Parts: sequence; C-alpha cells; structure tokens
Amino acid sequence: MGEKVLEIENLVKRYQELVALDHLNLSIEKGEVFGLLGPNGCGKTTAISCILALLTFDKGSVKVFGKEIQPDSYDIKKQIGVVLQNVAVFDELTVQENIDYFCGLYIKDKATRKQYVEEAIEFSGLEQFRKFYPKKLSGGLLRRLNIACGIAHKPKLIILDEPTVAVDPQSRNKILEGIERLNREGATVIYTSHYMEEVEQICSRIAILDHGHCIASGTKEELKAMIKTGEKIHVEATGVTKEQLEQIKALSHVYQVEYQNDRLDIKCNGGKHNLVQVLDLLQKQEINFGRVYSELPTLNDVFLEITGTELRDSVEG
Repeated sequence: MGEKVLEIENLVKRYQELVALDHLNLSIEKGEVFGLLGPNGCGKTTAISCILALLTFDKGSVKVFGKEIQPDSYDIKKQIGVVLQNVAVFDELTVQENIDYFCGLYIKDKATRKQYVEEAIEFSGLEQFRKFYPKKLSGGLLRRLNIACGIAHKPKLIILDEPTVAVDPQSRNKILEGIERLNREGATVIYTSHYMEEVEQICSRIAILDHGHCIASGTKEELKAMIKTGEKIHVEATGVTKEQLEQIKALSHVYQVEYQNDRLDIKCNGGKHNLVQVLDLLQKQEINFGRVYSELPTLNDVFLEITGTELRDSVEG
C-alpha cells in the first residue's frame, strides 16, 4: 500500500431531511489521478467542500496527508490547490496579476513567487496574454487562467472540479496535457468531469458516487469487468428473419439482439471471439451484410448500468 493523501471514513452530511453524504468512504494514494464521478446530486460537491473543511459534517473523518482537516488547518490547506467549476478570478487584475495574487496567498518569498508565477504562465500557455484582463479572454483561456491561479503555488494535492466545461478542443487538450504533467511532477489529482473520454484518458482510478456513497471504485478495467455489458457488435444487414435472430441470440455470450432499420445491434457479456462467431453465423446463414464494427465497453456503459443514468445528461447540482 502506498502513502495515503486522502482518507475519508464513514462521512455523513445532512441538510435537515436530506442526506447528502451517507457513510462515504474513499481512499486516495500519493501519485494518483483519481476520477470522481456521479449523477446530479450524488454528493461530489459536498464531499469536496468537506475535504477542504468548508463544511462541517455530522459524522466520520477526513484526513489529508495523514492529518484530520480542520477549518484552521492552514499548514495542510497551503498544500492543496483547488480549481472549481465556476471561474474565480479578479476582473480588475491582469492575467499575470491574478496568478501573482493567488500564488502570494501561499508563497511569501518574492523571488520564489516570481519564478512560480512565470512557470504557471508558461504551464497554462498564457505567455501572450499576461497583460490581458479576464474580460478580454476567450472561455478556454479563462479556464486556463483559473487553473493557473489554482496550481501556481505548486500544491501536492490538486482538486479539479469540471475544469473543461464549455471550452474549445484546443484548450481542452492543453488542460488535460497540463494535468498529466502536474501528475508526473508529483501532484496527486482529484478530477471530476462529465466527459467520460477525459476520465478514461487521464485517471488511474475512479470512484462512482450515487446517493451520497461510493457504489463502485477501481481502475477503468476493473470497473468495466463489473458490468454485464461487454462487446457490442453492430452489423448493417438486410432481410434478417426471426429464426435467424433466434440463432444469433443462441450464440455463447450473446445476451441481447435488436434488429431495426436494417441494423443488427448485438450485446455480449464477455468472450474473446464474439465478432468471429457472429460473422461465421452470418455467412453460414447467407445473410446479406455490409459494414460491421464492434465496441468494447466504455466508462459510460459502466456508469449507465451501475446508476441507471447517462453521465453526460446529468448536471451536477
């Protein structure tokens, strides 16, 4: 077992009758990029607020770097960088002045701060915009500035809550590359997103929250192994009869077959040679087919099967 950066045990947070966190347990090790996923109202935002000691809670404990976090735990908080979904910068300060201000909250030595600010500007690709005011920046550049302000002091733990919402593809790629670089340089990252492809790309482990507690966690491979949905095969085919559909359903590992508008959709639960079996049967039955392609399970399949909700259709409340 590696060094624990965050330990949450039996965390309970109530808002009168509403239980926002219901005995939540999470453990994150040093060096991880940890994905935190969940549908609307699952408790992600409340959990982050408890981690930062911005909220009191009813029961349980939150340890960061091995110490219980308190509202006045400034020695711990200065090692944490936070980038929230809502951009929080000063409109009356330039890009460079914003980064310098937020870095100065933690780094008092002027020479060190100057170096850190320059590194944050370079890291976020804002060299050409250092004298711009936030209102002159595009949405993507504003997001990059928001991140630069949150990580300029070189925190050991970085919490990123939906950092790529409504940004252009170029800025999104820049942000994701930046997160991977921060991780390589030693930061542990907690990452929330509604974009499953981002989570697949950068997260080493993932937890899915629902109704205030963790309902599944593991690597993306471990999560995909938990669900019934395996390979999905799609075939453009004409004139498939009911008898032929029954024969396809009878194949090993096939658990669902749908045929609409000259398209076969076949779902398998496991198995390594499903596509070969399907193609072999189509040829033996002399079924006219055209384009064939298969998909392996995605994190969205995992999320949908475990929570009953499409993540990208859910907006965090």
